Amino acid sequence: MAGKLYMVPTPVGNLEDMTPRAVNVLKQVSLILAEDTRTSAVLMKHYDIATPMRSHHKFNEHETVASVVQMLEAGDDIALITDAGTPGISDPGFMLSRECRRHDIPVETLPGATAFVPALVNSGLPCERFTFEGFLPVKKGRAARLAELSNESRTMIFYESPVRLVKTLKQLVETFGAEREASVCREISKLHDTTHNGTLQELVDYFSAQPPRGEIVIIVAGKPVEQHVKVDKYAQFKNKYNQITQK
Repeated sequence: MAGKLYMVPTPVGNLEDMTPRAVNVLKQVSLILAEDTRTSAVLMKHYDIATPMRSHHKFNEHETVASVVQMLEAGDDIALITDAGTPGISDPGFMLSRECRRHDIPVETLPGATAFVPALVNSGLPCERFTFEGFLPVKKGRAARLAELSNESRTMIFYESPVRLVKTLKQLVETFGAEREASVCREISKLHDTTHNGTLQELVDYFSAQPPRGEIVIIVAGKPVEQHVKVDKYAQFKNKYNQITQK
């Protein structure tokens, strides 16, 4: 009987955001695949988890997927974690999940931390419908992707590094306009967790004067839906009739 792959979310900042179930799964599986074993070692030590770890990241996943699938087919339960948040969300995870599906190996993703959900809710912008864009292309395809989003009516979510934040905000001003409402959330759940709301131009001005640090999530309001005014095509005739009858 095949084992099971567990996708286990880990805290995006505060270690106390780890769920009891996630801790139990990590203690019970045969192996933990970690994006960076050195980073994950802090979490393992905090929760007294002694399960063996092996590195699994975007630079080696093409080579390691086959051996992981073999272990799962042999009956081992394995957990995949990333440095922070839910595996597969702008992190390794999709490729392994896809291969498990191809080999009829069960995959179970535990609910837990991910950075964009609290950032979206904190923003005060509409969150019933949204599009998650993750990291924009650094160079090739960046302008094209922004152009495609110019008519997006849903709230948009972007991940960005602090060193590129101001440049990205300026590009968003060029694409969506200076007055578009937006929010920048940084260091979610950590000591310096902050959310700055305003127009895109106001955010450019603020972060140009206050260079940011830490992990960044940008939330941008969608394009306002145009309000169509119903035109009465008989209005001019009604006006003429009223003028005649009033004489």
